[in-house]
Amino acid sequence: MQRFDLAAVPPTPWKNGGGHTRELACWPPGAGMDGFEWRVSVATIAAPGPFSAFAGVQRQIMLLGGNGVHLRAKDGSLDYALDQRWQPLAFPGDVAVDCTLLGGASTDFNLMLRRGRWQGAVQPVREARTPGSTPAGLCMVLAGRWRRGGDTLTAGQGFWWSAAVAGPALVPQAAPGGEAPVLAWVGLTPEIGMKTADCPHQAVVECY
Repeated sequence: MQRFDLAAVPPTPWKNGGGHTRELACWPPGAGMDGFEWRVSVATIAAPGPFSAFAGVQRQIMLLGGNGVHLRAKDGSLDYALDQRWQPLAFPGDVAVDCTLLGGASTDFNLMLRRGRWQGAVQPVREARTPGSTPAGLCMVLAGRWRRGGDTLTAGQGFWWSAAVAGPALVPQAAPGGEAPVLAWVGLTPEIGMKTADCPHQAVVECY
């Protein structure tokens, strides 16, 4: 179980100058873009441009802040305005997708899964969840305050894990007059047929 704070994660600028990515987690550790099994990140999109294509990868993206982006696939399979906060969109990473801004810069949460290896989804949740309750995964506070044992987490803070571990739940804390607690939850399980020996025991995320 590893705790992280988005504010302390250094941004990696994109080569095309169109934004930057803050990696939260990736399996296996240190894997390149052709070798990862799952990756999670938060990216800032500051300029229009194409998304990189990732053969054999399923992508999920969720707007965190800003006006959003319009995504169009060159083959016509995707034409979508990602302009509503905390509503995940899934699409194949193999598809060539162009991105245009709907206003200023936008920030989004990203999950990439290698097909045949892992399955899971990005979910905004408002009820208690237990980090470590799945074989791998990540959770990050989107709004409000959450408590796990004696630890209180606020927006941008969270945990990732690479093996199922026992531990206390992460519980939303009601605050009169404050923003309702919301958590980004990513619970990952191996695809059917994946050998137990192939499951992760550690972890690290990017997306563009």
